[in-house]
Amino acid sequence: MSVRKLISRRKVILGAAAAAVLVAAYAGIPRQADLRAFDPGEMARLETAMWRDYYDKRYAALFYHLYASTRTQFGFSPFRSLHIAFSAAEAAKAFQPTHSRQEADKALPALVGYYRDFAAAAPVAFDVEEAARLELDWWQARREAVGPQDYGLTIARVAALTYGKSADDAGIRQFGIVRAEAMAFRDAKAEAITEADWATVETKLAGAYQSLKASVAR
Repeated sequence: MSVRKLISRRKVILGAAAAAVLVAAYAGIPRQADLRAFDPGEMARLETAMWRDYYDKRYAALFYHLYASTRTQFGFSPFRSLHIAFSAAEAAKAFQPTHSRQEADKALPALVGYYRDFAAAAPVAFDVEEAARLELDWWQARREAVGPQDYGLTIARVAALTYGKSADDAGIRQFGIVRAEAMAFRDAKAEAITEADWATVETKLAGAYQSLKASVAR
């Protein structure tokens, strides 16, 4: 091999190595993530997409939308966003085929990991295991014919815990109940759900996240 070709190859290798280092640094550098930084309308759009992915069992798409929500709405680093998305997708996939609360507990370790990552961006420290248990509580409640007014309060308790607010805060309660009502609306439509129905779901979720945003911004 000629000297010129050897130098050229080394330049390519060094360039590729430098690019890899830059990508790794970009992905791993800590960001000032904040759970209060979300845009209500965009959160509603992303969550609607995630629900559609979940019910259609499109787990790759679910993973992408989970990543997008943590990366763009809360400001986590790309690496941390990937980890959070993986934990959330793993929990959803573990929960979906279960038929009892005992079986549903298989999703708990992934939910604990999910909330452990989220804790770094919360306004106050919170008990990640309690948050994970409450999250699983309302997931299971939906399967047990519990009304949205009831499991909506559990959703509100999760939000109150992660944002350091009172579960009796009007905005937090409104968020939990309206979000639950959006879920109940989707459940009632089941396989007959239409594009117009999904638009209604997104509108309901936007209202829920507007209530949450107003509460946690105070």
